[in-house]
Amino acid sequence: MFRRIFNINIEYYKVKGGESVEDCIFCKIIKGEIPSDKVYEDDMVISFKDISPCAPAHFLIIPKKHISNLNEITEEDSKIIAHIYIVAKEIAKKLGIDKTGYRIVANCGEDGGQTVQHVHFHVLGGRLLQWPPG
Repeated sequence: MFRRIFNINIEYYKVKGGESVEDCIFCKIIKGEIPSDKVYEDDMVISFKDISPCAPAHFLIIPKKHISNLNEITEEDSKIIAHIYIVAKEIAKKLGIDKTGYRIVANCGEDGGQTVQHVHFHVLGGRLLQWPPG
């Protein structure tokens, strides 16, 4: 739906995602250049619903600082990453999935399933999640 309404070539961003901040689809969402179904925002992170949800509750939390992948996280970034988990807990509670459970997933690199080169955390819940995931 998102792709059709805004005529966005998602495949371009999956390939070009993190080559530079200017080409990053998530940086464009942070700047308001591409709309999103926002769930939460503060000075460090933004959260929005996934455009292809895999669970009744499926949203992303991304740092506003552009970090291409998990391998680029520095000691300096640890406050941001810890904050992401606090935000996930707060949103899960707001959505009512905190009691039944939810999963937080961060993919890293091509083999890990990372399609956008900007660190992001998927939060999924609202149904029984199977293991192994992929």
